[in-house]
Amino acid sequence: MAAFRQLEFFLLRYVPDAVKDEFVNIGVVMVEAGANGGGFAEVRFTRDWRRVRCLDPQADVEMLEALERDIRGQLVSTHDRGVLLQRLEDSFSNVIQLSPAKGCLAEDPVAEIEAMALMYLESAKAGGKREVSGRQRILVKMRQAFEQAGVWGLMRHDIAVDQYTHKGDPLKIDCSYQPNGEIKMFQAVSLQTDVDAAKVLAFSYPKIVEGILSVHRASALLTAVVEDDLDRSDEAVLFALATLEQGRIRVAAAGEMAGIAEVARRELRA
Repeated sequence: MAAFRQLEFFLLRYVPDAVKDEFVNIGVVMVEAGANGGGFAEVRFTRDWRRVRCLDPQADVEMLEALERDIRGQLVSTHDRGVLLQRLEDSFSNVIQLSPAKGCLAEDPVAEIEAMALMYLESAKAGGKREVSGRQRILVKMRQAFEQAGVWGLMRHDIAVDQYTHKGDPLKIDCSYQPNGEIKMFQAVSLQTDVDAAKVLAFSYPKIVEGILSVHRASALLTAVVEDDLDRSDEAVLFALATLEQGRIRVAAAGEMAGIAEVARRELRA
């Protein structure tokens, strides 16, 4: 079983007018907390500058792209992460601002920063796969609720289920935590755009439960978080909901996440 790594991340915000205080997230920097020299350190910038140009038609995109290369070079060359973060804060003009740093746990830092970049930096692509954007919207609401409750950094993320099912199983569970002897898991599932995701989850869940019991000596509870505005007259949606419920997977709407996160806060004593 892979060890979880303590990471910190912060967002880079483009603020062209300090008076208006309007901004667009353009980058995410992630470093391994407490690590000097050998720890993970990376940066990802947006690849879609439309939101920046919408906020500031005169934005110097080439300069911003060059900034990503400069930051990556500093991440490689600066061994003391504390010094690095202070240098970044001191070197930016008011046009680039840093968000407060937040902590998280992840088995795979590369996958984690890619997920962060998708969540915070990229807008939905016209004509793109709706399955991704639909699920991603739910995942953003999940994360925001857990962050506001102060428990996101205490949870596991992107849990590979092949450790519980079969080697090569590509499924990953979005997040989980363990209060006492039960592991509570949460998965964003878009029933408006990807009904088959419910079947995949229901098919895998019995093996996941068995594997968790074997590996962790704990019981498991999985909650599928779905859209708030599902069309309950749609036969495909009804089928997906029934499939999840028959598989003993709880179903919650994204709008219920604040209450779910509050339960997590109490259980984790955050």
